[in-house]
Amino acid sequence: MAEKKKSGAMQVWKLYDAKGGLKRKNKFCPKCGPGNFLAEHKNRTSCGKCGYAEMK
Repeated sequence: MAEKKKSGAMQVWKLYDAKGGLKRKNKFCPKCGPGNFLAEHKNRTSCGKCGYAEMK
């Protein structure tokens, strides 16, 4: 049986820009509200919690 790959801890520091104040890089999900970022893919942005997606 194949071993399951362990996922690492989320690197939250990649979601923020701290130069000249704190700025969020990704957009928030319009359904889930603030605190839930949309993931950046090649052709879309999507929410991992509710499944909301926007095509680019």
